[in-house]
Amino acid sequence: MKREVLLFFSVLSLPAVLSQISYSIPEEMSKGSLVGNVAQDFGLDVKRLQAGKARIHTGDDAEYIQLNRERGLLTIKEKIDREALCKQETPCALHFQIALENPIEIISATVEITDINDNPPRFEKEERRFEISESAIVGSKFLLEKAADLDIGRNGLQSYTLQPNENFNLKVHGQSDGSKKAEMILQKPLDREKQEFMSLLLTAKDGGAPQRSGTMQIHITVLDVNDNAPVFSQAVYKAAVKENSMKGTLITKVSASDADKGSNGRISYVIGNSMADNSKLFHVTEDGHVLLNGKIDYEIAKMYEID
Repeated sequence: MKREVLLFFSVLSLPAVLSQISYSIPEEMSKGSLVGNVAQDFGLDVKRLQAGKARIHTGDDAEYIQLNRERGLLTIKEKIDREALCKQETPCALHFQIALENPIEIISATVEITDINDNPPRFEKEERRFEISESAIVGSKFLLEKAADLDIGRNGLQSYTLQPNENFNLKVHGQSDGSKKAEMILQKPLDREKQEFMSLLLTAKDGGAPQRSGTMQIHITVLDVNDNAPVFSQAVYKAAVKENSMKGTLITKVSASDADKGSNGRISYVIGNSMADNSKLFHVTEDGHVLLNGKIDYEIAKMYEID
């Protein structure tokens, strides 16, 4: 463990001797861990600490640090969580005094608590869903959830990644409060007929060693636009019918499909022949059944074409 010690001494006109000392320790040290050797750092005999009834005076910070008068040591009384103690505030420090009697001597102590990488970046939700039209233009932006990291500095949130990223780029923006936000930018047109659903993984990473990360699943549903024409199962349908067939006789059935979805993919059939007589002789139902709708005469016409 690396400890930093700074000593400042001053003798005032008052009967008390005031001194200052500073230590720096990482958070999460176990109970009993050494903070600093007060006797050694001040050149005091431990008997002076005992005879002077050395004791710590502090407010809320008393629960974290304790003084061993027999050995002249400051040790951890309760494990310190820097994030719980100071949140994002820096520097994070404990302030207290060590007082001795006969003669009165006061040591003002500061213990800085440094951050360790004990928190990964976290998203508030495990997943996020988007519905994006396949007509969305390249360059369209979609704001993603921000991750939060309780650690600070390099141990805090540093970057985001998005995988796979065939259709989207990821852009990260730094905020005035030090946080980072991310947004997806469409870089390739979407095609619902090729891929209706996408699942991407957004990862937030810190800069600690070892590196910690958090993830969020991004689910994308590509919404349909009417960009596909119906396609018949065959280009030409041929059928034969007797001239004495009754009205309503089934001649053939046509079938078409549309790659679009919902109302955009719903198909209806009509006879579009420009010859009015033909359109009167035949009828097509909503489900593609072509029926005889009038009287046909072989002597008048041996073949009919309808569209």
